[in-house]
Amino acid sequence: MPAPRPERMAELINLRRARKAKARAQKDVEAEANRVAHGVAKPVRKLAKAKAEKAARELAAHNLEPDK
Repeated sequence: MPAPRPERMAELINLRRARKAKARAQKDVEAEANRVAHGVAKPVRKLAKAKAEKAARELAAHNLEPDK
């Protein structure tokens, strides 16, 4: 009598794709760590600085007496 066959075969995977997906996931983890380590992006910092300067200018424009 032949040995009973399993009902399902193992799922086939493309090793090249699996290797690339693993590398991509590792790069994503490293990128997230770098984002945390290096803080806010430069354009975001520049925008925040510009908004703060504009708010200061607008507030100064409402002064009744200019600073001397």
